[in-house]
Amino acid sequence: MRRLMAHPALLAVPLHPLQQRRAVRQNLQFCRQLARLALRSLHQELVLYPKPGLVSLIDNGSHDDMDASTFLRSLFSLRHYFFQIAAAGLKGAPFHHLQKLAIAAEARMLRATGGVNTHRGAIFALGMLCAAMACCRSRKLPLQAEVIRATLLIQWGDALARHSGVNDNSCVGQRSHGQSVALAHAVGGAREEGALGFPAVFEVALPQLQATLAQGRAPHEARIDALFALMAHISDTNVYHRGGAEGAQRVRQQSAAFLAAGGTGAANWRAQALACHHDFVAHRLSPGGAADLLAAACLVHQAMALERGA
Repeated sequence: MRRLMAHPALLAVPLHPLQQRRAVRQNLQFCRQLARLALRSLHQELVLYPKPGLVSLIDNGSHDDMDASTFLRSLFSLRHYFFQIAAAGLKGAPFHHLQKLAIAAEARMLRATGGVNTHRGAIFALGMLCAAMACCRSRKLPLQAEVIRATLLIQWGDALARHSGVNDNSCVGQRSHGQSVALAHAVGGAREEGALGFPAVFEVALPQLQATLAQGRAPHEARIDALFALMAHISDTNVYHRGGAEGAQRVRQQSAAFLAAGGTGAANWRAQALACHHDFVAHRLSPGGAADLLAAACLVHQAMALERGA
């Protein structure tokens, strides 16, 4: 009579309680590291310059309703959120739980800024990526770009797809500017980006970051190139809201021209970026969606480097 072999999983030896507690502590420490990286990534986006049309430490870009101090207050208000959503992702929490954490974080942000929307897109994008990377950690999966993206889509893809409908007002009391623009111009916004597994992060910004760094340039230059790559490729609802289709075309054309000229590899790249900045300000254009996705790409890049020990 043939002997039946036990499945390897059935032969696994349970962890000793001390080992279990150690694993829990290590996983929570990882969530704290992710939260710090998320805040650092948002700060890196804030201090980046020249940054066409966007708020920096140097000037307010195309905005008269916010400045760098507004963003710093917003960042401070989010200091617990990224840990909370990472810890939820570690447990594989359902999307509606992650959504509640994001809604609460948005409310704290608006209280801190006096009602100014500084980081709504970042709360969603970086929050979901923190959850996905923590989920990878709980399953002992490597922090590689394709693994993070696949985990996000496998774990929450269906819910994100339902959430991406422009008529879904479940996140806020009324339709946001981004949702209204997406409906009016038939372009994707932050929700569609999330439903597709953040293609702008994994297919545009992250490869550009890595390419510029591989050419021997500094992280500052890599972030500039990644921002211009995003501006050249995405349909930014913030830009459509302020400048319509004409403004969106202006942003894409100027950004593509900057990259075609060599990006930060060109000798006069700073002058070109400044000229683009001044033009966007003159036309009141602010690619805030690209800024949020840049921060998201910085988060993923630094989290992968953290795991490699780089």
